[in-house]
Amino acid sequence: MTPPTPHVAIIGAGIGGLSAALRLAHSGARVSVFERHSGPGGKMRTVPSVAGPVDAGPTVLTMKPVFDALFADTGSALENHVTLHRQDILARHFWPDGTTLDLMADMAHSTDNIARTFGPKAAAEFTAFATRAAALFDAFEVPMMHTAAPSQLSLTAQVLRAPDLLRKMEPHRTLARSLARQFSEPKLAQLFGRYATYVGGRPDASPALLSLIWQAEARGVWHVEGGMHTLARAIMERAQTLGATFHFNAHVHDIDMTGGRPRAILTDAGETSADAVLFNGDPRALQQGHLGNAAARAVPKSATEPRSLSAYVHSFAARAQGVPLAGHNVFFCADPKTEFGALAKGRMPRDATLYVCAQDRFGDKTPDGPERFEIIMNAPASPDATPLSPEEITTCHASTLARLLAFGLHFTPRPPAASLTMPQNFAAMFPASSGALYGRSPHGMMAAFKRPTVRSRIPGLYLVGGGVHPGAGIPMATLCAAHAAAAITADLSLTSTSPQAATHGGTSTASPTMAPAPSPSSPL
Repeated sequence: MTPPTPHVAIIGAGIGGLSAALRLAHSGARVSVFERHSGPGGKMRTVPSVAGPVDAGPTVLTMKPVFDALFADTGSALENHVTLHRQDILARHFWPDGTTLDLMADMAHSTDNIARTFGPKAAAEFTAFATRAAALFDAFEVPMMHTAAPSQLSLTAQVLRAPDLLRKMEPHRTLARSLARQFSEPKLAQLFGRYATYVGGRPDASPALLSLIWQAEARGVWHVEGGMHTLARAIMERAQTLGATFHFNAHVHDIDMTGGRPRAILTDAGETSADAVLFNGDPRALQQGHLGNAAARAVPKSATEPRSLSAYVHSFAARAQGVPLAGHNVFFCADPKTEFGALAKGRMPRDATLYVCAQDRFGDKTPDGPERFEIIMNAPASPDATPLSPEEITTCHASTLARLLAFGLHFTPRPPAASLTMPQNFAAMFPASSGALYGRSPHGMMAAFKRPTVRSRIPGLYLVGGGVHPGAGIPMATLCAAHAAAAITADLSLTSTSPQAATHGGTSTASPTMAPAPSPSSPL
């Protein structure tokens, strides 16, 4: 008799869960995805506006080969499902004293821009920095990012084979200290220190090794036509074509264990049996018992603490005037020590760097009429989901707009306070996250080894997402899905590479947009 097809239940339809669902459906598994919100994407969410859906989460797509591989490995091609446009301008940078700088996709162009703005010495320092970052990226891409469970031993062996790596890594320095040594121009040290925030860290506490993040961006930034949520929906639809089913507004509140293994998941609609369970949420939710006491031992506390940064996020549509914006823009504060000092103490910075995504200006477009914006300011994580007072919301909202107005940027109509999402809102939306958007903090040289890997402590219960190795960010979570799918495929002896079904899987809602969480002040 033919054995039954193994059933994998995936909890969460963020980019990790979606990518794993696609890979597992292609491997021949029966895949069911359960998502507590009304549509796919997780933090790749949107909010409505008069100009159309506004991306209110990640806006930068890097490491395109990761997504090429996702579709190629599952019998298709990325370009069959989404349209990507490579950006000439990586980001436009502004400082309070009027200095501006464009970093470009072309290295020589960036170097010329830096030479014109800061002089030939700064350009030479940038070239040396970029060369060092490229060497680190090339050295650690495979043994860290593309390895499901990296070990200190394997990385030590890597360094022994190329002793100069140790000097480039600067293991005893923070990123901020390293950059201060590499750049005589403080503004450039401030600019490249910002990359620590991409994974939820402060440059004054993150390891110098994180300078390699620059290389992920230097090797290409793409705009997804239609917005980042378009990529999430494309992955879901491809997984459906291969037989995966999706259930939205389906909150999983318990994992039933039998013999020390997952036997079923429980939702308000009832019980669903499974041969394996893949959790695409903050691992801290498991550790704190949000999916039952039996599953709490799956992740040690050291794998989820301390927490990363959160964010204050505005998402809205308006007309913009006063500043020549690119697609990606960064408005720096005067002194990064003031900003990160406040964050270290768990406080909202009074003078903070602001990222502004002008979502309708990619490809040098200048919209005629309202356009879509996302503004992000770093924030400390929140220990609870207690609603903020109107005064706290107003202070954050007003100070953000006032900071941009000081640069000459103003919006018509003025975005309302309701366009603001705060850490407490994220904490309510993503259970047990404390509002931290990147899982465990990247602070400390050994932080990368403390994240959980795709195999939890419980056989049959697996992990995927930005809170899991290899870390935060859309490409990293997508790589994590490849690791998780490979582990499940091996453990369940899945050998088929043909689609299990040629018809679309079912969904319980047609809405592509994540529903707002209850909050008097936030679109989340």
